[in-house]
Amino acid sequence: MPSKPTKRGVATAPPAGGLSKWKAVLLLAASLAVLFEIYSPALSGPFLLDDGFQLFGRPEAHRFHLEQWLNNVRPLLNLTYWLNFQLSGQDTVSYHVVNVIFHWLNGILVFVILWRIDRRDWLLSALGAGIFLVHPIQTESVAYISSRSELVSVFFAYAALAVFVTRPPGPIGWGRAAAVIAAFGCAVASKEHTAVLPGVLLLIDLFAGPEAGLKTVRENWRLYAPLAVAAALGMAFVVRTLMSTATAGFGMKGLAWYEYAFTQCRMFWRYLRLLVLPVGLNADPDIPISQSFADPFVVLGLVGIVALAGAAIYYRKRFPLAALGILIFLLFLAPTSSIVPIRDLFAERRVYLPFIGFLLVVMEALGRLGRRNALSLAAGVVLLFSIGTYARAQVWASHLDLWSDTVEKSPNKVRPRFQLAFALYQAGRCVEANQEFSKAASLGKPDALLLIDWALALDCVGQVDEAAARLREAAKIDNSAIVLSTLGMILGKAGRHDEALAALDQAQKDNPRFAMIYVYRGNVLVALQRMEEAAAAFREALKLDPANQGALQGLRVATGK
Repeated sequence: MPSKPTKRGVATAPPAGGLSKWKAVLLLAASLAVLFEIYSPALSGPFLLDDGFQLFGRPEAHRFHLEQWLNNVRPLLNLTYWLNFQLSGQDTVSYHVVNVIFHWLNGILVFVILWRIDRRDWLLSALGAGIFLVHPIQTESVAYISSRSELVSVFFAYAALAVFVTRPPGPIGWGRAAAVIAAFGCAVASKEHTAVLPGVLLLIDLFAGPEAGLKTVRENWRLYAPLAVAAALGMAFVVRTLMSTATAGFGMKGLAWYEYAFTQCRMFWRYLRLLVLPVGLNADPDIPISQSFADPFVVLGLVGIVALAGAAIYYRKRFPLAALGILIFLLFLAPTSSIVPIRDLFAERRVYLPFIGFLLVVMEALGRLGRRNALSLAAGVVLLFSIGTYARAQVWASHLDLWSDTVEKSPNKVRPRFQLAFALYQAGRCVEANQEFSKAASLGKPDALLLIDWALALDCVGQVDEAAARLREAAKIDNSAIVLSTLGMILGKAGRHDEALAALDQAQKDNPRFAMIYVYRGNVLVALQRMEEAAAAFREALKLDPANQGALQGLRVATGK
């Protein structure tokens, strides 16, 4: 039978028996096997989105030392990437396997938290954890390698929660307090949004358990006193990080804090809708910015959020689990969906951390249906969501599938069109790629990167003059070595050697340490039969990048060895 609400909150007595060691082992093994099956379509998927900009996705990744991997605002996260790179280089399978395992471990922690806070019925808590594991909205966090930041940070955050809620009755001891603080520090060192965890611990002490209230908070001073210091350091770390990044923070160009806040009043309800009905998932949704409080949807959204929080506080004794879940969800979502601008106005992965709050609300609802009805409904939801996640994992299995799906849902947004065009180019479908590049350019002023890739696609279909025009247009925006060297490469392939060498000379002036300049120059010199000069160029490239395959092959051609 489920535990009954008390006068002060939800029951937190140690769970009753019923889950034997062998049942637990079978449940863990089965859940891991099912999870790998559900995500099997994406296990060999390529690097996507920002993966190529991460250290593990860069062409020169083999040159980075461990210190360079750890010299980052998220050192623990990068340590996992470093271990993957040592294991398999840039073969993506091991990266995806680690992501699935972290997700599975988080599901175990969810089970522990639900079983302790929610009810003595371990099977319903297991089904709640199952919802966490197989919900389609989680696909982005699991199938997208760079979203491991969610998986690792939440692992430590949920570990801290599990240690906290499984403590014996009475004030928390020094050892357990130290474990919670250590896990909190690891969470923040994996991703900054977990800095709000101390607030969630306070909510649990204030609302969960028969002794909930300020007295319990005071009794747990061994945790909260040092945690206040750790939280202050964590917030300072977050502020410093926000000041040094171009994709988030109050200094971000083109998006004011109040515009972001107004937009998030709408996005909050989009998150809830997708949690309840995960239909229309989109890797890059086209979200209009709300620029004024006069927008009726902003007003309705904000009033709804305030009303929801108020209802949670007012009805906390009548619906203790739901009240606690709503407040936890709001607090865990706040770092990414409040007033601090982030480049992407909406991202499905942002509900990974707050998901535990949503589940507490679900557990409240299921607990009022009766055990048989609750178990049947939860099992049906797990099965249905498993099918949806398998289908969604197929979308995340390739560049073309992901961006075709995204363009279908966001046809008027530049980035999906751009990414689809580049995916088509990589697949050798250059005519279609040029059509998509043209559409992307028509939706907004193209940046230098789009123009460079468009030039490559034009060169692929033999339109050299058009390709050169796109690159010269890019040079007006960013007169960098990569733009100029690409121009030199394309002109050199077309036999326009003098123009190519001139472009490469300009590129060298901009960045003489860019190895590809010398590779392209060597190729032009080989075409001119100036083999000694070509060999010198290839050797210069190898000084900068000893593993450069283009330079190694070119040197063999130039020297005849």
